[in-house]
Amino acid sequence: MWRRQPGRFRLVGCGVEELRRCRREREAALRKARREQQLVSKRLLRDEAPEEAEEVAAILGEAEIQQFLRLAQRGTEGKEREKALVSLRQGLQHLETQQTFIRLEGSMRTLIGLLTSNLALLQLEAARCLHELSHSEQPAVAEACLPATSYLLTYLSGHSSDFIELCLYTLGNLIVESEAVRRQLLPQGIVPALAACIQSPHVAVLEALGYALSQLLQAKEAPEKIIPSIMGSTLLQHMLRLLQPGPKLSPGVAVEFAWCLHYIICSQVNNALLITHGALSTLGLLLLDLAGAVQRTEDAGLELLACPVLRCLSNLLTEAAVEAVGGQIQLGDERVVAALFILLQFFLQKQPSLLPEGLWLLNNLTANSPSFCTSLLSLDLIEPLLQLLPVSNVVSVLVLTVLCNIAEKGPAYCQRLWPGPLLPSLLDTLAFSDTEVVGQSLELLQLLFLYQPEAAQAFLQQSGLQALQRHEGEAQLQDRVHALRETALRG
Repeated sequence: MWRRQPGRFRLVGCGVEELRRCRREREAALRKARREQQLVSKRLLRDEAPEEAEEVAAILGEAEIQQFLRLAQRGTEGKEREKALVSLRQGLQHLETQQTFIRLEGSMRTLIGLLTSNLALLQLEAARCLHELSHSEQPAVAEACLPATSYLLTYLSGHSSDFIELCLYTLGNLIVESEAVRRQLLPQGIVPALAACIQSPHVAVLEALGYALSQLLQAKEAPEKIIPSIMGSTLLQHMLRLLQPGPKLSPGVAVEFAWCLHYIICSQVNNALLITHGALSTLGLLLLDLAGAVQRTEDAGLELLACPVLRCLSNLLTEAAVEAVGGQIQLGDERVVAALFILLQFFLQKQPSLLPEGLWLLNNLTANSPSFCTSLLSLDLIEPLLQLLPVSNVVSVLVLTVLCNIAEKGPAYCQRLWPGPLLPSLLDTLAFSDTEVVGQSLELLQLLFLYQPEAAQAFLQQSGLQALQRHEGEAQLQDRVHALRETALRG
């Protein structure tokens, strides 16, 4: 998760400009810190017949593996050969069989021979055996598949969408775990091969491609060796096309490519290019589409797409290039803010763990944009925002940070924050035991007192000084507590 930058913030004797400068320094660090890292995973694609699904596959020994390979290689009938590979594939669902298989001399060479045969059914079953191996928890098993990867890459240009899909998931499983696999496939042209696949009309192929690409983008060498070549290919434009909202949008495909975009943005290789290609407007429209979707359906799967979309937008908004292309204007202030609050309400009811994602975007929208702050006020969204304070400490800090962003814009904004439910809510947060929540509450109060002196009087009348006393002995908060007391008494 993201983390705030540590540090003390002295307010004693601070003027308005000094307070603003300190906030901007801290805010800049906070906004750039949100680089959620990786979701490394492996996928298992099984298309078993009903009778197969009911069977419990047996663990195979050396003799049985050799027998099935021999039958698959030299059986007298096509059905017999195919059945032998099916039995082998079922056995390879067990780690013990996988380990025995890779230790057995010539087993992988025989399997690759079947993969490259001229019989489509044998090719498919051999590829399924490799797919079972690629899903192994043991790195040595995945490493043993290295000789097969070049063939899997070649088959991406084939005509069978089912076979291409299987090859993509198998490559995705192998890519993420083995540097040796990546070292072999990069010079062999995996990026151009994936770029060719992205033009497939088959949704299942596109979803598998998004998965394989997201695995490739999570490699430690991705920023130096992989992402620049992806940015220089046609992949980027096609990714953004597949994220365009509309009747042709496939949720599964969009989820995969939204995560791909997230990893590219987090690498910070060339985010200006993404913005130039319209990534901000595409993601903004997708956010609006998601907000409309959650109002129309109870589908709990929508959060799978909302999460990477929110992260992409949040991280792109920290780029200097946003202002150069009028990014804030591209997003459309009120529509985006309204959509974001629809999603926040949806998360609150269905997926509270995603509330920080939405609030992080709201923080980045309001940090340097008076227009987004105005939208929050004009749409009467302060009270719904305050209702999120009790959810968790992380949520509380982000809610208070957004409110600080608004208050920091000056007297006109503080006048619209005050009066209202803000002061009672802040007095409640001062009772929290979390130092970060209390510190952010003190900062917001300090801004209000500076720009809205009557707020200080109301604070004193509602036993505000007593609320401060409980934090006087806390080293991290002492300076802020003393500064706030002085400001309140002066007000």
